[in-house]
Amino acid sequence: MRLHSLEVTAFGPYNDHQVVDFDQLGADGLFLLHGDTGAGKTTLLDAIAFALYGSVPGARNDAKRLRCDTAADEVNTSVVLELTIQGQRLRLERSPEYQRPKKRGDGYTTQQAKASLTWVGTTPDGQSPEPLTRIDEVGRTVQRLLGMSVDQFFQVVMLPQGEFAKFLRADTGEREKLLERLFGTERFGEVERWFVDRRRERGRAVEEQSQRVRELNARVSQVSGVEQVSEVGEANWLEDIEKQALRDLENSRAELTRLRRERDAAEAVRTERRELADKVRRVREANATLADIDAKRAEHEAWRAEREAATRAIPVVSARRTADRAEQERDRAQAEVVTWASRCGVEPEAPLEDLRARANSERERAGALGQLIPEAQQQESDRRKLAELAERITADEKRETELVAQRDGLPDRITAARARVEEAKHAGLRLETVRTRGTEVAALLTTAREIPAAQRELDAARTRAQQAVDAHQQARDVLQDLRSRRLAGMAAELAARLADGEPCPVCGSAEHPAPGEPVDDQVRAEDEEAAQTAEQRAQAERERATSAAQQAEQQLATLRERLGEHTESALAEELEELRAERKRLDDTAAALAEREAELAKLEAATDELGEQISALRTGIAAARSENTALTASIEEREARLRDGRGDFDSIADRRAHLLDVADRLERLVAARTARDDAQQRLTEARAALAEAATAAGFADTDAALAAERDERRLAELEESLAEVDRRAAGAREALAGADLFGVDPDTEVGLEQATEAAATATAAAESAAAAAHAAERRHTELSDLGERLREAWAELGPAMAEHAELEALADVVNGRGQNARKMSLRAYVLAARLEEIAIAATRRLQRMSDGRYSFVHSDAAGARGTRGGLGLDVLDDYSGKVRPAKTLSGGESFLASLSLALGLADVVAAETGGALLDTLFIDEGFGTLDADTLDLVMDTLDELRAGGRVVGLVSHVEEMRQRIAVRLRVRKSRHGSTLELATS
Repeated sequence: MRLHSLEVTAFGPYNDHQVVDFDQLGADGLFLLHGDTGAGKTTLLDAIAFALYGSVPGARNDAKRLRCDTAADEVNTSVVLELTIQGQRLRLERSPEYQRPKKRGDGYTTQQAKASLTWVGTTPDGQSPEPLTRIDEVGRTVQRLLGMSVDQFFQVVMLPQGEFAKFLRADTGEREKLLERLFGTERFGEVERWFVDRRRERGRAVEEQSQRVRELNARVSQVSGVEQVSEVGEANWLEDIEKQALRDLENSRAELTRLRRERDAAEAVRTERRELADKVRRVREANATLADIDAKRAEHEAWRAEREAATRAIPVVSARRTADRAEQERDRAQAEVVTWASRCGVEPEAPLEDLRARANSERERAGALGQLIPEAQQQESDRRKLAELAERITADEKRETELVAQRDGLPDRITAARARVEEAKHAGLRLETVRTRGTEVAALLTTAREIPAAQRELDAARTRAQQAVDAHQQARDVLQDLRSRRLAGMAAELAARLADGEPCPVCGSAEHPAPGEPVDDQVRAEDEEAAQTAEQRAQAERERATSAAQQAEQQLATLRERLGEHTESALAEELEELRAERKRLDDTAAALAEREAELAKLEAATDELGEQISALRTGIAAARSENTALTASIEEREARLRDGRGDFDSIADRRAHLLDVADRLERLVAARTARDDAQQRLTEARAALAEAATAAGFADTDAALAAERDERRLAELEESLAEVDRRAAGAREALAGADLFGVDPDTEVGLEQATEAAATATAAAESAAAAAHAAERRHTELSDLGERLREAWAELGPAMAEHAELEALADVVNGRGQNARKMSLRAYVLAARLEEIAIAATRRLQRMSDGRYSFVHSDAAGARGTRGGLGLDVLDDYSGKVRPAKTLSGGESFLASLSLALGLADVVAAETGGALLDTLFIDEGFGTLDADTLDLVMDTLDELRAGGRVVGLVSHVEEMRQRIAVRLRVRKSRHGSTLELATS
């Protein structure tokens, strides 16, 4: 990477446009940024970092105040950097987010951040020649070309002010975080977590298998009644249980066989006595039935007589019903005669010939009127047509008036339609702007709604961090207390190991006249080790909780920075307004085609309306002429129809009246004829009834009808007599049967004793069957459980061995267990990187310290059992001893810090590709160095610029300003800083 030019506008202390030409400034490979305190020297380095990554080094990035406070409102803040990376020249331009006064009204509005990347000269393969304008796309492209993250860039290319000594004096935890961020060793931490997670998973699997074994043990114990064993396999215990279950099953089956034989014998005796008892019961029942039938013989004979008389009366009853029906028909015919005589207005017994003659006369008159009916129908049709013509003439005249009004209003409608078409076209142009703003507001509203949850997460994270700090402090206090108590009782602990005649491990004496006495509550080594382990866990939890709180705080700050001064309610209101506006514009733009069609239709409607009006006027004239002719025809026909109607409303009504009178007279004649026929049938039916009673053997008709019985009574008599016959026949048949021959009805059977004995034997057999079934079920269940338990034992052993191996390996990877150095895999990798850094930094430190100092990397464990591998001390060649870096003087610390920073830059550059250090900036105070040491530093810087490298320094030291040929002076005034290129 080589810089060519830098332009800043309204950035930091620079309120106007300033330009830095790095090609001229760095022609000799070394230049100086010189100026008063606060003039803006470091701001130039910030501008370079901002142009590349959109952020600035150190704590200044948290302030988010990059715009110059004294810049004019109309001047936009921007940084433009032109540089070459990997042989490709490009131009970067960025503007930060800041608040500017509104162009209209009072208050401020947010000026959004912008970024662009333009290729200068040849466009790289696979890239579009168009500039990149998306902030994220520009950032990814720069990081891809540089091959390093923003943290690596600040450590490799731009060594920021106040950051040199931080890494030198950092403790193990801080140094680990910095190295991990620079070298990207998160994957080794993922390996550590993978082992822990895998160990946890296998632990759960082993626990599940152990629980299964415990459950099977408990189930076997429950089924067998034998006390269960531990998780490990004990085959003898299980085999004894299975053998005992088999013996119990065989014994229960033998007992069941014996009791079933006894039950079958008792059942046979009970069956024999039950059959004898049944025969005795049947003989007694047959005798009792015959005796009952003989006692009711008179009643049965009366039933037979009643049935025989009712049977003879059936023909008489049938003749009586026929006579009743004939009489009813005669009465209905007489009522019909009276009804029709009343309707005709004549006497019921009027002569039939007169009635027939009058009916014929009325029909002839109705036939004469039938010829006028077609004319009456035509008269009604013409009248309807005349009304329709009048309605059509009225409607056409109204339609003519409407069409004339439409034709007169067409010009105004065409003008309005053209305005609506223009409105739809404008809506389509405005719609994209509204959509874009809606997307931006929706994103800001989402951010605003995420802030409360982020604040709650931050509060919770801070609470957890404070709790972790308290827990760690408590664990540390416990550890310190145990160590103090153990030291107090150390003499007693050593005395416990002394033996007469053996030398003391402390003084070597073989005599022990006064060994130390044990103290109360003696602390053992394992107690101290357990407390130390607990303190380490608490410290790890403290670091994790603190890191989580910092991440939550950073997340909340990011959300608030993104939101700016917007509020959720204002954004929601604006978004709702934008959605309503977009809906309205969508609807309006979608109606463009419809509105254009409507306009074309209106423009073509003038001629159409003229043609329609002309056609309507022609039709109205024709209808009026037809109306006059039809009116004359109706008046001429009405005179003939008036004579035919008479007093009726119409010809049809008068004709229908005449036909109705004739029909009524004819019906009266028919009713008289039907009545005379019914009277004749009644006389004949009454004579047949008397003859039927005599033929059936009854004295008269009343006697025959008295013997009548309904079907229900006859059915009861038939059923009762049939039942008597069936009972008698069944009793006689039973007594005559071979199975009851010789059976005495007075025999005593003894069935109850046999039944009781059979029930007792059956109960005993059923109890034995239940016991045998239970023994079989227990044997089957124990066999199944035994097989499953042996399988579980076979699976548990290898699983426990695998888990133990994985647990030991996870402890080693995470710096515990058999790991003697207590170094995790990640710490081991970082330790290797730190060792490389120490070697690279030692070369420069020896050069600048005239061979006195060297860096020493230590992988020993830290104090109080903390993890090792990241120790960094200084070897003083004058004394030959290694001492902490914190003991160096101010100037020595600066030399060591600068050497370490340069060594770190070399290692990181090699890690990321090694060809990126064409330009290097060092922002640090050189005022702590004496003249000789400054010479050594300058020699080192001369080495850095070898091979075409450019080194830029920021310093107040006058001697350095005199030594460096080219310098960029920054002048500070009340209104803003300015740049001035000067040469020695």
